[in-house]
Amino acid sequence: MHPREELRRAMALYAVTDRAWLGGRTLADCVAEALAGGVTCVQLREKDAPRAEVVLRARALAPLCREAGVPLIVNDDVEAARLAGADGVHVGQSDAACADARAALGPDAIVGVSVQTVEQALAAQEAGADYLGAGAVFGTPTKDDAVITGTDGLAAICAAVDIPVVAIGGLNERTLPALAGSGADGAAVVSALFAADDIEEAARRLRAAVRASLGA
Repeated sequence: MHPREELRRAMALYAVTDRAWLGGRTLADCVAEALAGGVTCVQLREKDAPRAEVVLRARALAPLCREAGVPLIVNDDVEAARLAGADGVHVGQSDAACADARAALGPDAIVGVSVQTVEQALAAQEAGADYLGAGAVFGTPTKDDAVITGTDGLAAICAAVDIPVVAIGGLNERTLPALAGSGADGAAVVSALFAADDIEEAARRLRAAVRASLGA
């Protein structure tokens, strides 16, 4: 289990990759730009790629994240995270259970869980999650079937648990101010970062917006 204050800092600007937004640019180059701009955590999200490709991509990103002192998290695939030597895994409600992920990756891994309700948040905390991804706070083009929690639902989740919470779903410079007062420790971004022409500058602006709205 990682120190909670360390994880809270890592949640501030949480970058979730999506190669659909890269416009022909390489994933490694885009992540390097995001890191240079100030992202504090990177999640490799490869929903449709075979495990072998996920492992290769994670191994390519690991040195970049390590040099920046930023955790590398693999989405959904616990075994890919283990094989790649990633810092941890993020699982959903329908993915590998939090307890199973912990058992597979060991006590030093970071295990995050997606939640939409207070009940799910409390269950994940009890199962040993290190942090929660709460949302979708707003509608998002990256997940059109997402359950919308809204800012009230986010605030209720944050108030119910002791572990760090990162808000996710439809977050960008325009919507980030709505998180003020929610209790969230940070914001996860996808298209607001990786669809930008200048990813490094987008990361700087998003990081500033997170500081302004959350003090993170």
